[in-house]
Amino acid sequence: MSLHGKTIVVTGGTSGIGEACAREFVARGANVVMASIQRAEGEALEAELAAVGRAKFIPCDVSDESQVQALFQGAKAAFGRVDAIHCNAGAWDKGTAEEFNEAIWNKVMGVNVKGAMLTAKHGVPALRESGGGVFLATTSVAAHIGFPQHAVYCASKAALEALLRCLATDYAGLIRVVGISPGTIRTPMLAATCQGWDKPVEQLYAEVAEKIPVRRLGEPEDVAKAAAFLLSDDASYINGTILTLDGGTLALPPW
Repeated sequence: MSLHGKTIVVTGGTSGIGEACAREFVARGANVVMASIQRAEGEALEAELAAVGRAKFIPCDVSDESQVQALFQGAKAAFGRVDAIHCNAGAWDKGTAEEFNEAIWNKVMGVNVKGAMLTAKHGVPALRESGGGVFLATTSVAAHIGFPQHAVYCASKAALEALLRCLATDYAGLIRVVGISPGTIRTPMLAATCQGWDKPVEQLYAEVAEKIPVRRLGEPEDVAKAAAFLLSDDASYINGTILTLDGGTLALPPW
């Protein structure tokens, strides 16, 4: 599972799953470019990781095309090439269809779908310049489960999975396209979804963990290890598919 010497761009790379992936990739010898809108966190993470490997933070809102274009220009300027992309930036908001509004749509679809499309638009040419590579995206079991009050989020993740399949066919022979679909992972986004309940977050986590077949929540590091494998040459025959990493959640019966 060597990533040594590969340059990997990670969007949403300064917290939660993205941060864990950046740390894992650097530990495995990769040159890592972390991109996000969290400037302070990104600069701190760059300083920490640069002390043990090769890492650079580039501010980027993936829903803004000019910033995505600048991200890949900056990655090439920093490390000379791009070998892999982890399209991980994500946004969430709560609401049913009746509570839908344009602000929620623009926020969630802008990052999860438009952001992924822009990352592919400007990332594919960078991978082509390097002779090919891997495009990995973080999806979610929300693409397959109708979570209550997650209408736009679930729709966005289903759209992202469809986009991955199209990328795999459009760029066959040049780019390997894969997805990773986490279940319940202990991240800041998960904590945000727990706001407004009449129970403490840790109690909610414990109750959910008891229902997951492996009897625990996932950790960002669980995703990072799987992502490292998918980006490595050891996964060279895995293409156009999505790895579910949910502790067995989708196997549960509805009772």
